[in-house]
Amino acid sequence: MIKIIISEDKFAYDIHSLFKAFFPKEEIKVIPGDTNFIEDSAGEDIVYNIDVNVTKNELKRNIYKLLSKETGKELPWGNLTGIRPTRIVMNLLDEGMSDDEIRTYMKETYFVSDEKIELSLLIAHREKEILSDIDYENGYSLYIGIPFCPTRCLYCSFTAYPIGAYANIVDDYLTCLEKEIDYVSENFKGKTLDTIYIGGGTPTTLEPNQLKRLLSYVYDKLDVSKVKELTVESGRPDSITREKLKVMKEMGVTRISVNPQSMKDETLELIGRRHTVKELVDAFNLAREEGFDNINMDIILGLPGEEERDVAYTMSEIKKLDPDDLTVHSLAIKRGSKLAEILMERKADAEKKGNILHGEEDEAVIMAGMMKEASEGAKQMGLLPYYLYRQKNISGNYENTGYARKGKAGIYNILINEEVQSIVALGAGTVTKRVYGFGGRIQRCDNVKDIKLYMEQIDEMIERKKKLFS
Repeated sequence: MIKIIISEDKFAYDIHSLFKAFFPKEEIKVIPGDTNFIEDSAGEDIVYNIDVNVTKNELKRNIYKLLSKETGKELPWGNLTGIRPTRIVMNLLDEGMSDDEIRTYMKETYFVSDEKIELSLLIAHREKEILSDIDYENGYSLYIGIPFCPTRCLYCSFTAYPIGAYANIVDDYLTCLEKEIDYVSENFKGKTLDTIYIGGGTPTTLEPNQLKRLLSYVYDKLDVSKVKELTVESGRPDSITREKLKVMKEMGVTRISVNPQSMKDETLELIGRRHTVKELVDAFNLAREEGFDNINMDIILGLPGEEERDVAYTMSEIKKLDPDDLTVHSLAIKRGSKLAEILMERKADAEKKGNILHGEEDEAVIMAGMMKEASEGAKQMGLLPYYLYRQKNISGNYENTGYARKGKAGIYNILINEEVQSIVALGAGTVTKRVYGFGGRIQRCDNVKDIKLYMEQIDEMIERKKKLFS
């Protein structure tokens, strides 16, 4: 264990995140105020005494230089611990800085690598272009959560319930969503609805008549005349049918996802995806046949058992399908996921047998190779990066990046990640964000995750939103 003693309770999250980036496999504990703790620490523990009586940027620079010297490692994102590095670049552009001035600032302030600085600049400029006609002051976007899935993927920690066990309450759940839509209809009159995103879970676990019911209600109750994008995150190919695609097309859905995560059947089975690569290809082709000209695909780098060559294979297979948008995720091991438990069991089993798993440096090299395969593959398909975000415990201290053709970028993805517009979120486990103008302060309210509690407390969920926007 690494124990970090700080003189007072300041910047603990940033300190923990930065140490974890350098030592991803170590348990990190930040202990405020107890300077005598050093004497009581067990001999096997590594102890650092950190002075926090400096500015946050100075503190992070000091820690980065210390750990970089000790480990011989340089992190691609330097000492940045936040999840939105491109937001910094966007703010600097708004302040009138030139690209060269931004390059110098990012290098001297955060020690960001040249590669990631260039990526951030490219994305920031593209985001500003894509969002140029978004109504920040008087506009909003709508998120509708469908918390049902065919099965639960092992890496997932989102609100998701197996549709087989919950099919009998779906109609009642839709009734609760309709109550929340009524709230939006009454309280957002005169405001511009820019984008609608129906996510989950897997929205296409709904039956065709249920999809039509939900989308019809949105159209009946809300002014959608200025909506620039209506996305349904179809996601799982084992939930997609021709009839559902016809309903979505008929109801004006402009963008869908058909997500492989990997194009290896062995990996899909391991991570709990109850479909084959062939079924994925069939679902994608079905969507093209039904006229969808903006299809997103997601892949995850760093899945168990996969190496650089597997990512190269996945990209070669995706290239044959020629999607319009590709989101490349670096695996983030989430504490609430089944995958975290399995990986811990594998590690313990390997240690018992005396086997050596990949070390931290090996994993970083492997992840860098995977990232290169994915970015080069996207470029070959004519897809350019347009948004980026990071997560806790992400493999190799890298990032998740969205690539798209010109005119096909997911506008909602940018809005949710850069937090530049209010998003009203409906459904179990969703979070509504009120943004006070471009770059302004943000307030949040959440809906409870438990689906039955959500349905029982629907009036309270609506009251939370009323208070937030009052």
